[in-house]
Amino acid sequence: MNVSEFRVRFWGVRGSHSATGAAMIGVGGNTTCLEVNADGHQIIIDAGTGIIHLGHEMTKNNGEKAIDATLLFTHAHIDHTQGFPFFPPSYRGTSILRVLGPMALEQTLEEAIAGSMLPPFSPVALHEMPCSMIMRNITESNYILFKNGDPEPRIDNLYNPSFRPAATDVRIGILRSYAHPKGGVLVFRIDHADRSCVFATDVEGYVGGDQRLIAFARGSDFLIHDAQYELEEYLSPTRSTQGWGHSTWDMATDVAKQAGVRNLILTHHDPFHEDKQVEQIEAKAQKKFSATVAAREGMELDLLAGSINQA
Repeated sequence: MNVSEFRVRFWGVRGSHSATGAAMIGVGGNTTCLEVNADGHQIIIDAGTGIIHLGHEMTKNNGEKAIDATLLFTHAHIDHTQGFPFFPPSYRGTSILRVLGPMALEQTLEEAIAGSMLPPFSPVALHEMPCSMIMRNITESNYILFKNGDPEPRIDNLYNPSFRPAATDVRIGILRSYAHPKGGVLVFRIDHADRSCVFATDVEGYVGGDQRLIAFARGSDFLIHDAQYELEEYLSPTRSTQGWGHSTWDMATDVAKQAGVRNLILTHHDPFHEDKQVEQIEAKAQKKFSATVAAREGMELDLLAGSINQA
């Protein structure tokens, strides 16, 4: 990595649960995991099953060198945490993992993750992982700052900041969306080198658009937005998905247009949507917001070049 880098790679793009079968290979079947490399900092968002493959890549690329990474959780639902017990860097004593995320109702993030790894549900308990792991709760009154040359993230108060960000720093803003069951979800905005990327998974639209999210994402280079459902699925009289905490592709394009973003990436695809259907959704969304692409495993965003590189 070099200091001028700002890249995003998709390791898992499915929602709810993983998907298998030949008809799913093009999009990929792993649940949510996003890797961000910015100014030498490795930032991972969510630990769906995609994080398992990312972890193997990290251990291979680092060899005997220590792994130092920051993992951000949007929330603690199982499709965003289920890969964590199988994340290879967690089993290396030299690894340093800084894990940040929201409270899970009345539980701390550490209590929620530890609870999901208790026997008989997991063969390994959280405290048995040999890596150095620091867990901390964050809220939308915080922001995260990676200073140039310092691997450790600084968590600051948005309303009473202690640090003065420099142009070379990586800054992560936080928005809490209330439109997801059982506690809401965190949305992250990553800014670096006059470029920005917003990750808004597990959000659901409102009449007139989610104005808080629109303001948070305004002017960003890439908006990565939940688009799990077709409108027919969302409004189905027999199995409506309203209130399930996910968006239609139409909701995503509405946020993109109102926020004035440059590019829209659709993610958190329904596990029953085959490649062909995802492509059809992509085409329909492009008619409403032309700079729209459906996320696929292995796809990379180069923020500095403004380009999208398919795997």
